[in-house]
Amino acid sequence: MEHNDYIDINNLVVFGHHGVLKEENSLGQKFGISARLYLDTREAGLEDDLSKSVNYAQICKEITSFFQKNTYQLIEAAAEHLTAHLLMTNDVIKRIDMTVSKPWAPIGLPLDTVSVSITRQWHKAYIALGSNMGNRAAYLKNAIDELSGIQGCKVVAVSNFMVSKPYGGVEQEDFLNACMEVDTLMMPEELLLVLHHIEDLADRKREVHWGPRTLDLDIIFYDHEIYQSRDLLIPHVDMKNREFVLKPMCEIAPYYVHPITHKSMLEMYEELQSPKSESFLNNH
Repeated sequence: MEHNDYIDINNLVVFGHHGVLKEENSLGQKFGISARLYLDTREAGLEDDLSKSVNYAQICKEITSFFQKNTYQLIEAAAEHLTAHLLMTNDVIKRIDMTVSKPWAPIGLPLDTVSVSITRQWHKAYIALGSNMGNRAAYLKNAIDELSGIQGCKVVAVSNFMVSKPYGGVEQEDFLNACMEVDTLMMPEELLLVLHHIEDLADRKREVHWGPRTLDLDIIFYDHEIYQSRDLLIPHVDMKNREFVLKPMCEIAPYYVHPITHKSMLEMYEELQSPKSESFLNNH
């Protein structure tokens, strides 16, 4: 559900040491910070209960403390890291519009204020895992633990592990597969780089297409976006033919709807199984 409620913090004045020039880092100056915090305020409003919302006085203290403890050359960096900090430390906040203003920036010209505005939010990603070499379960568990430890990623749910036959025509050992649901602050390409790094930690080799591998991590969905680049296609282009993706997806997100086919995971799994087995839908 889209979050349309928000709390505005307008032009909080904070003293900080941010700037490219040495004297800016040593002497410091005042900055203005505005933040729109998106969250669901309905329950807090109905029950008149602050614990169901965010304490904006506390958020202002967090902003002030973070801005004073850290030093960045660019206000772009200050805005980026401050926003990530607030999102990662306040679970009820789902999205932030942040503006960092720098009055009287030293550019040698009469200038009132320069500012940077960004929008950052939690995104929902579904990732498929697979391994068919060595200790397969250990490779999958280690990958889940590695991703859990990455700043800006939260593993929300993991399916059971399932054994599957190799896919793609290459003769090899059976796979162990799973899917996981992840909340992330990363963009798709950033998340892909992190997954490749985790594969590299498992000594993943890319020598044979669809060949044996210690660890395979694929982004299946990212929010409800349709995304294409040179290195990445979302939704995963061949997931509709892969029981080892659809079955674990049915465990953790059975009613998630594919943004192109507009079919749920249960419907796609049923189509793949029919008429080979009894209706999966009838059992749920």
